[in-house]
Amino acid sequence: MTAVVPSPPPFDPELGAALAVLAEQLPPSLTPEMIPLMRQGAAVMGTFSDDDLRRDGKFAVEERSVPGLDGDPDVSLLICRPNAATGTLGCLYHTHGGGMILGDNRAGIDLMLDLAEEFGLVVVSVEYRLAPETPHPGPVNDCYAGLLWTAAHAEELGFEPGRLIVAGGSAGGGLAAALALMARDLNGPELLGQLLICPMIDDRNESASAVQMEGLGVWDRTANRTGWGALLGAAAGGPDVSPYAAPARAADLGNLPPAFIDVGSAETFRDEDVAYASRIWQAGGRAELHVWPGGFHGFDMMAPSAVISQDARQARFRWLNRLLNA
Repeated sequence: MTAVVPSPPPFDPELGAALAVLAEQLPPSLTPEMIPLMRQGAAVMGTFSDDDLRRDGKFAVEERSVPGLDGDPDVSLLICRPNAATGTLGCLYHTHGGGMILGDNRAGIDLMLDLAEEFGLVVVSVEYRLAPETPHPGPVNDCYAGLLWTAAHAEELGFEPGRLIVAGGSAGGGLAAALALMARDLNGPELLGQLLICPMIDDRNESASAVQMEGLGVWDRTANRTGWGALLGAAAGGPDVSPYAAPARAADLGNLPPAFIDVGSAETFRDEDVAYASRIWQAGGRAELHVWPGGFHGFDMMAPSAVISQDARQARFRWLNRLLNA
């Protein structure tokens, strides 16, 4: 007997209208053969220039090349420092999204700069090697190397070492979660928090939401299989996947920095993200969870004017305000 797949949750009306337009350029499914074309499309769409990042003189912008981990190639860090901020500054260490196969250290940095402008934060965004050309552990090791350098150079960069926060969306959210695990396990930098925006954290790709949303929205189950397959190869979904690749595999989620986790109700990652927050609570930790009704993957970046997108962004501001002023 064929299993009956439950009907998916409806998209928020504003988001559904935006998705109908987006679907012409961004299909739900992505196969390995489509990776080069998607990369070309991302390049054609362009990226933020240094002038964009300076925001009319509010930030000083530079790129630094820092040592990789254990003999790996050097890692490029994009550093944005506020020019007028005073007092005790913090730092957002940003890992970009892109399913482990797309993107660069300028992708998604606009949200980080919005937060930095509001709270007087340094932003450091890491350029990590992409899969499938560089499988695990290359990408997360690049991110950890950059984190180690950032923490060690806090005084030079102008922030208080105890106010370092890892942050990222989608695959970048998964990498940020992995960095929190690595910092805990390897006696790494002290982290104040982890900002996990619709994080990609479970390679098993078998949750109810993954099945429910197949062929729908943005980054469906097929796309997820492509991303994890690029990172892990034949090991994806098997018994021996490291939690530093897929944080949902971690046996212990105790003693982690406070987490903010958000996700849409109508996306592949919904159930794995809800489960991750629940396991942090079960381990005695702190997590704030938002499941935005009718949200597809990355909705607030792709439809920023929608009311629910504005609500989602404000929730992050409020959490960060409480974290920094506790």
